[in-house]
Amino acid sequence: MGAFAEEANLYDCKTLIVKFSKLNTPRLTIITPSYNQASFLERTIDSVLSQGHPNLEYIVVDGGSKDGSVDIIRKYERYLAWWVSEPDRGQVHAINKGLKRATGVWVGWQNSDDIYLPGALVIAATAQARLPKHTGVIAGAMLMVDTDDRPLRELRYVTPTFRSLRAEGMVIANQSAWWRRSLHETVGFMNEQYDCSFDYDWFLRLLRHTQACYVDKTLGALRLHGETKTSNLSHKFTEQNEAILQHWGHPSLFERRAYQLRRALCTLANGHLAYLLRGLRARTTLDAR
Repeated sequence: MGAFAEEANLYDCKTLIVKFSKLNTPRLTIITPSYNQASFLERTIDSVLSQGHPNLEYIVVDGGSKDGSVDIIRKYERYLAWWVSEPDRGQVHAINKGLKRATGVWVGWQNSDDIYLPGALVIAATAQARLPKHTGVIAGAMLMVDTDDRPLRELRYVTPTFRSLRAEGMVIANQSAWWRRSLHETVGFMNEQYDCSFDYDWFLRLLRHTQACYVDKTLGALRLHGETKTSNLSHKFTEQNEAILQHWGHPSLFERRAYQLRRALCTLANGHLAYLLRGLRARTTLDAR
């Protein structure tokens, strides 16, 4: 994790204990859906458990892996609230199984090839302690990393809303986002119809019913490798995003441009001019091609 120290506000164990001791920390449930990703799974589990959260409920739902994943899960089972390894209907079904067992005030999921950065949960808990009841989602910035945890690209967001997601797409990431479990009473659970874009559908549904808080810290990392859905099923993301927007209504060109401008101005206000300039330079280079 050394490469993340500057970006993630790296804390040692003693600092985490002190910081958590100053908080009234409600129970947090994290769910990891897993299937045949033994090469990354232990790093994911460690990134959750090493956070030092004093009221953590960690659930791992494996789809019947045959690659050694179960041995890794058993290695950590004394720290898990519940785990299972059995055939399921895929990632969304696995997350829903975990959510139906969750008892945390706040919940989230971390995929079995992604990670939380050091100190992520204490930063989230600090923000959660200050939130009003009508704010039901908390989110932060994210890194993209390679198979060896080396940073590839940062993704900075701003406070997400239903309209901003509808206009811009996934301007929020589960790798650095959590929500109040009480929202399930209104929103239900994730839609298995969308095996790729289920997270887009999910956060749209959440933000239709609640407000969000954005923490301008990099809290999680998405791993890029050759076996991800993002790498191999881009056409399905396109098709499912279209179906989701058919349901909620397509944004106008004016809305898309307005929310892009909003994000740029908020990012600038957060002090990330260099980030904006890098993005502009990359887009200009891409357009030139």
